[in-house]
Amino acid sequence: MKKNSARTKRLDRLNERPPPHGAVEHIESFAFGPELIGERFRFGNGLQLLFVKDDSAPVTAYHTWYRVGSRHESRGKTGLAHLFEHLMFKETENFGAGEFDRRLEEAGAESNAGTWFDWTHYHVAIPTSHIGLIVRLEAERMTRLILKDPQVASEKEVVANERRYRVDDDVESTASELLWATAFTTHAYHSPTIGWMQDIDGFTTEDCVAFYRTFYAPNNATLIVVGSVSEAALLSKIQTAYGHIPPSTLPFEDVRPEPSQTDERRREILQPTQSDKVLIGYKSPALGDFDHPALCVLNEVLFGGRASRVHSRLVRELELATDLRSFVSPFRDPGLLEIFASARGTHSAELLLDTIDRELASVRHEAVREDELARAKARLELGLVAGLETADGKASTVGFYEVVLGRPNAAFERLDAVRSVTASDVVRVARRYLLESNRTLVLVRPNKTEAEAAQ
Repeated sequence: MKKNSARTKRLDRLNERPPPHGAVEHIESFAFGPELIGERFRFGNGLQLLFVKDDSAPVTAYHTWYRVGSRHESRGKTGLAHLFEHLMFKETENFGAGEFDRRLEEAGAESNAGTWFDWTHYHVAIPTSHIGLIVRLEAERMTRLILKDPQVASEKEVVANERRYRVDDDVESTASELLWATAFTTHAYHSPTIGWMQDIDGFTTEDCVAFYRTFYAPNNATLIVVGSVSEAALLSKIQTAYGHIPPSTLPFEDVRPEPSQTDERRREILQPTQSDKVLIGYKSPALGDFDHPALCVLNEVLFGGRASRVHSRLVRELELATDLRSFVSPFRDPGLLEIFASARGTHSAELLLDTIDRELASVRHEAVREDELARAKARLELGLVAGLETADGKASTVGFYEVVLGRPNAAFERLDAVRSVTASDVVRVARRYLLESNRTLVLVRPNKTEAEAAQ
């Protein structure tokens, strides 16, 4: 009660003469794991702050999550969200080109960014003594980014080269992009986050200005701060730096649901590779769906590490494949359980697919063993807990679950859900999702002429 009373007094003082949009209110407290408590604040311009006090090290993680990703783009304008991930490190009205990175490096900070279907995320880990610097820098580039023809043209070329190197010249990325574009005919997950090349080439400076003014606004952003900074000092700095920024008018999000898939979709492509490859995409539930944790446990049983069922069978026993991976998409809307396998030697993609199918059939017809179930759960739990070792990891976890699910402590709800998955749950989701009518296939064949030329 004393702490709440003290906070109320601090907020009253901050709100005596706030900037035009800087009045701040405390919205809620939330538990973050067994020991830490988070606090949610909202400013007058809609900016939200999630703060978790963590004194385990003299470091503070300062993350900015924007609710904009490739799902918010229209056809013909794909890749804008990713382009802005690059542009945001360039010139602002008060900081010249390269100044942002230089100042962070001098302060001993580490920074990076990421864009995906549902969000764009800028993250900085900085010694707490320099927290004021990153608050000023992030507020500056939220509202004062310089977007003129030279800056836009330069970063368009950087992104085009990134696409050539990471997608067009990469066999697996090319096949994965085709898989998603084939699996999704209506939903925005059809288009890659990096964008189609013709769209990247066609971006105008006017496109970028409109995108920036719409989505890079305080009412579309959440700040995640985890570290040893004091709450009072943090609120004061954020109010001063961001309180003058007005909110934007956010557009209606017109994301169309993907129609149910009733038949297998299959594509074949020739690539400069020495062996066949197969990609399989089963439609999977959204991150917040009840079935998602059980499907992740099933995925670990089948593909999680060298002791998993399919790896043991395909790679170690039969020696049919040299590489095998899988991934259950953690998105706001239903995505894919994506499986990738690369054949050893002259083995065919059909043989890989047939062998994988037999293993998938087995989990649809009989219960997985208790030791398999325990191992899968342990791997998932370790992956989640390992991400919470640092302030930066905690901030990423808070931000991700806040932006995708609207619950900053949902990681721990998910941990409980994984622990409660039973063998019956695993069979249920296998029978519901691992169906031929529910999947998309991409079979990759060697283009021997190109492969030989590339050697």
